[in-house]
Parts: sequence; C-alpha cells; structure tokens
Amino acid sequence: MLEARTHSTLNALAHYLARGRYMVLTGAGISTASGIPDYRDSDGVRRGNAPMMHQEFVGSAQARKRYWARAMFGWQGVGQARPNAAHLALAQLQASGWLGELVTQNVDGLHQAAGSEAVIELHGNLHRVRCLSCGQVHSRLAVQAELEALNPGLQDVHAVLAPDGDAHLANHFLERFQMPLCAACGSDTLKPDVVFFGDGVAEATARAAWAAVEQADGLLVVGSSLMAYSSYRLCQEMSRQGKPLLAINLGRTRADQLWAVKAAEACEEALPWLAQQLAG
Repeated sequence: MLEARTHSTLNALAHYLARGRYMVLTGAGISTASGIPDYRDSDGVRRGNAPMMHQEFVGSAQARKRYWARAMFGWQGVGQARPNAAHLALAQLQASGWLGELVTQNVDGLHQAAGSEAVIELHGNLHRVRCLSCGQVHSRLAVQAELEALNPGLQDVHAVLAPDGDAHLANHFLERFQMPLCAACGSDTLKPDVVFFGDGVAEATARAAWAAVEQADGLLVVGSSLMAYSSYRLCQEMSRQGKPLLAINLGRTRADQLWAVKAAEACEEALPWLAQQLAG
C-alpha cells in the first residue's frame, strides 16, 4: 500500500505523463516481484556471480559448460515467471495511448507476456538460443528439455537462483554435467540470444532505441540503476534534447542528477496507481 506521503511525487509523475507521449526504459527492478532476482542493491553495487564475458563464452568450452550447468537450474526462475502488476500496468498505459515505445534491458520476455507492444529488447531474450556455428535459433524450452534429459542425476541438486536465468552452483557438479548440442549441426556452441558483458547491443536494436528517443516527448525509467551504459546513454541523449526524464526506482541511479521527478517506490505499487489516475 502506498503511503500518503508518496502521492505528491506520483501526482507529479502523472502530471508529466499526461502532457506528452513518453517512452519507457525498464530494468531488472520491474521483474523482482515476478521472482527474478535483480543485479544490484539499493546503492547500485552488483551482487551475485561474476558476469559471463562474451569473449570467455565464445572462446572457452569450459566457460560454456559452466554457463549451461548454472543455467539449467536458473531457467526455473525465468521460465516459470509471470508478469506482475507493474508489467500489466505498463501494458495498460501503452494500450491507452499514454506511453509509446518500451525499451527494456531485461531478457525475461515478461513485457510481451503482459501484452506490451513495440518492445525493444536492448539485451536480447533468454527464451531464444542461437548456435554460434550454424546460426540456427532454438527454443529455450527445447534446450532445457535436452539439458534435463542429459543430466538426470543433477535434478535434485539445490541451487540458489541468480539474475537473468543464472544460479549459484558448486563447481564440483560440473564434472558430471553433459553439455547440450545444436540439434541442427551438433556443435557445443549454443548461446542464449542475449548480450553478454563485453559484447555490444545489436546495431538494428540500437537504431530502434535511438529512434524512440527522437520521437518521444520524454522518458520514464522504471526499475533500473542505469549502470549499464547502453541504457544510461539514452538518458543522456534525452537530457541533451531538453526532454523531461522521470523515474520510478528504489535506490540510487547513475542519472540521479537528471531527473525532473523520481519516485522511490516499488514498481508494482507505483505503476498501477499511475494507470488508475491517468485512466480517471
């Protein structure tokens, strides 16, 4: 339940949103209520496993084995997640014409599941898996079925979920882990269709995000600390163009000096409130 003291901040957000067509940029904070852990604490400090680096994954069979062993368990969090009230409220605001394009750093597909359209996925989508050898795209569900069939003895191992379909898993379990192979060419170079650290956002995706910035009257950031430069630079450009920047986020962000209004509230409480106010 939102406290009365927050209503003035949210009313200010509603005032801005009612005066133009804003694009939205979302981060991991919008999916925590769906059971998917986020990357950072309220001070923006990263927690969890060290991130998988793109060059390490591409160049090392052992790194790929480590990734897929953890991902076999971590998929439970993403695969079973459902949109929460924040995703649904954004979809409602979009359908009602209050919001325009939705750019997300998330790879969980929950915005589409909630009914949002014109979603630009900066960092890809975990529901797809691409073979680096032949280019074939596979369903993550199919890859998960193969993982479980190849590793029946690991099904009861306890693993703690981590962000983006990862999990904390003791290294000794890697000794008996069997890798999934591409159903098209037999290669062991399957990679989730997401942007790993050290890689860049796809050119077409970056162009779409920049076009959204050009067309929008302002930007609403939801659940992101903006520590990834691919998202922070969109805020910088929006600010350079003199357009208002709004935020709903618990904890500090990289763009705290740029906000016209910032509501330090839970996304799943603030967004439904805004949707109701704008609909009234």
